[in-house]
Amino acid sequence: MSLQPLAARVGRYGLVGLAAAAIHATLLVLMATLIPFWLRNLSGFLAASLVSYLGHALYTFRSETTGQRFARRWLLLQFSVNVSVSALLPLALSPWASLPITTVMLVFTPTLLNALIWSRAARFSMRRQKRSNKTKPQLHADDLGLTNATNTAILSLAAARQLDSASLLVNGNAVESAIEQSRSYPNLKLCLHLCLSEGRAVAPPQQVSELIDDAGRLKCSFGTLMLASCLPKNAPRRRRLERQLRCELNSQIQQFRELTGLTIIAIDGHQHVHLVPIVLDVILELAPEQGISWLRTTAEPLPTGLSSRYWLTALTNGGWLKWLVLQNLTRMALPRLRKALIATNARFAGVLFTGRMVEAPLKAAWQELTSVSFSPPQTQPLLLSHPAAPLKPEEVHQGLTDFPLSRTFFSSSWRQLEWQAVKQLQASASNQSEP
Repeated sequence: MSLQPLAARVGRYGLVGLAAAAIHATLLVLMATLIPFWLRNLSGFLAASLVSYLGHALYTFRSETTGQRFARRWLLLQFSVNVSVSALLPLALSPWASLPITTVMLVFTPTLLNALIWSRAARFSMRRQKRSNKTKPQLHADDLGLTNATNTAILSLAAARQLDSASLLVNGNAVESAIEQSRSYPNLKLCLHLCLSEGRAVAPPQQVSELIDDAGRLKCSFGTLMLASCLPKNAPRRRRLERQLRCELNSQIQQFRELTGLTIIAIDGHQHVHLVPIVLDVILELAPEQGISWLRTTAEPLPTGLSSRYWLTALTNGGWLKWLVLQNLTRMALPRLRKALIATNARFAGVLFTGRMVEAPLKAAWQELTSVSFSPPQTQPLLLSHPAAPLKPEEVHQGLTDFPLSRTFFSSSWRQLEWQAVKQLQASASNQSEP
């Protein structure tokens, strides 16, 4: 940046800073008799931070943001850093409190940190603007073969070319029907949806006795498998579980191969169990002999532009917790996948707002993924949905007896809302891509 534009930017930065300081000071004076000083100062600081956030995005760094607000994460970062520095810096400098340099450091340290934060926020916005709409995400649906209701929604999307891929549940109640109908849509990519938490085991029951209940239904929840992953590698129980997981996984792969005719296997997991360390160990062990070439990961960037109510819903529905757990499991899995020469998707969306990927969250996730750059062996960023038609009464009471977790999930009207939302999303994306 040349000297003149730099001077102009510094001037704009100073004006915004003065406006924020004025707001802070005004609130301190106006609320002097109403609330304690510490609360006045905090309120003033919050208001000043908001002025700074909006002013720098819409005025100081307008050339980078094109008049759009910074992502709210930068406001949270700025506030957290400033509160921490304001609290800790005086304690650190207390032995030199009488020196003039101490006052200078107390005043200018937050100022310099704010300049760094807002300039990085501006660069972040500029990079997103440049990359926006450069990548078409892969739109994916889970649970093909579970019921006729899931088949109806997924295959209708495939017929309209509004879906790129789907995960096949080989122990689902309607898997044969799904395969028969999917042959009409050769562009629909299929991958194995490894299931360990419900439905009938594919392997002979006597070979997977610790994975099933008395009725022969798989019972390994995500939490159970996570606890098993904490056992020592040579613990007898862990070794038994790994042996039985190997047997069940081999059986599901073989069933998938017989149903689809595919020899190269792409794999993901029902409730993301494929990322649990003990399961991933077995998958990587079997990968060379079974031709496993791709595995789904869940590195989900936080979308921007969503109102606070969506983030609150993600918190109350457990989306944030799932996101945090799966982010860490993906971080652990990625170097192992690279070493095993197994490809994976560049980024992912569908955990934070899982089960409610409609309207604003779906559009924001799609937009975020369009700005992701990638190169082989990475594949397109993947957006996950769970569309389904309404379940018939016999499917609820009989067809899903072996899938109690899915029965609750797919009985929700959110499944139809997701189905409609995916249709509208693809129609909107198609319109935007036309000249």
